Amino acid sequence: MTAIPGLEEQHLHSGKVRDLYDAGDGQLLMVAGDQISAFDYVLPTVIPDKGAILTQMSLWWFEQLADVIPNHVVTADVASYPAVFAPYADQLRGRSVLCRKLDMVSVECVARGYLAGSGVKDYEANGSVCGVPLPAGLVDGSRLPGAIFTPTTKAPVGQHDEAMTFDDVVAAVGAAEAARLRDLTLAIYSKGRDIAERAGILLADTKVELGYDAAGALVLGDEVLTPDSSRFWPAETWRPGGPQFSYDKQYVRDWLAHESGWDRSGPPPALPDDVIAKTREKYIEAYERLTGSPFKAM
Repeated sequence: MTAIPGLEEQHLHSGKVRDLYDAGDGQLLMVAGDQISAFDYVLPTVIPDKGAILTQMSLWWFEQLADVIPNHVVTADVASYPAVFAPYADQLRGRSVLCRKLDMVSVECVARGYLAGSGVKDYEANGSVCGVPLPAGLVDGSRLPGAIFTPTTKAPVGQHDEAMTFDDVVAAVGAAEAARLRDLTLAIYSKGRDIAERAGILLADTKVELGYDAAGALVLGDEVLTPDSSRFWPAETWRPGGPQFSYDKQYVRDWLAHESGWDRSGPPPALPDDVIAKTREKYIEAYERLTGSPFKAM
């Protein structure tokens, strides 16, 4: 992403799918675009309404998780944003959040309740995931005996996060903070899993972003429990033994890996129209099943 024309002076950072703007008074404006990333690349094709879907889903989840951990949200009402953003209200509505600045922790906090993705390779090689031993006989898609904390490093855009053990986290941030990060990550996962299951959706795993606010409180930031940061599976199609039908961007990953002809040695190809449409449908279906409300583009 690039700065919205006219807001270059406020623009601070471009991530894979979000831009950050200085809003003054210790606040940031976080704006989600329609880009999609896979295999550590930002793809050249956008998914229409994706930024709005994920922003609205995160706001809904922040409310559900308020009794577990506070979050960084100040407001998503564009009429309440600082005056400098007023001329851009139509561009910002529905896909932006005014939030508190956080000092983000240096660890990518991940919780898993099912064996999937990179966890399958780790388990098949070592019988464990991120140093957590697991029972024999599990397969791709198996439910774990209990949710586990499987942190990774935070790699720059274009580089790959590396798996960490809990001891690695202790070495990086100290024993007390490591335990706190683990316990909060698992609590967020457990609450999200229970809510999702009531909607007929399995939360296989999720990544959460935690940081300290100006008062020193550990709070939830960025986005939370969206198809970009989590694996969501329809409960009715869950069959352990292989990849699952998924609401996340696995559909895009599968097309890139098996149908596109891309060998990952250069920039990824543009997505075809049918993959774009199907991916958008999946994001909307996940939003509507979880929240119980129709998605309304703004």
